[in-house]
Amino acid sequence: MDYFNYYLSHYYGLYILIAYLILINLYALVITARDKINAKRHRHRIPEEHLIIVAAIGGAPLMYLTMIAIRHKTKKPVFMIGIPVLFFLELLVAFLLLHFVFHVF
Repeated sequence: MDYFNYYLSHYYGLYILIAYLILINLYALVITARDKINAKRHRHRIPEEHLIIVAAIGGAPLMYLTMIAIRHKTKKPVFMIGIPVLFFLELLVAFLLLHFVFHVF
């Protein structure tokens, strides 16, 4: 097996993980912005539980940055404390996966 095929097969799971994180963070951005737009227009809102679940399954980084950028949910402690805590935990899990599973460093 040549080097390229070995590299591709060895890090295939890592590519899937990166693609997942990109997609879940983009989804977090969209639903946070949509909730802000709906709030301004007095329309149906996205439940807070849904926002928190999306943050917990990997969308915390871009959700937090979006919340700060558009000033949405910035007065609610569950979001201003909870989302950064989830982000830190996601970074910790990512580091552990990279180190122990994928042996990147």
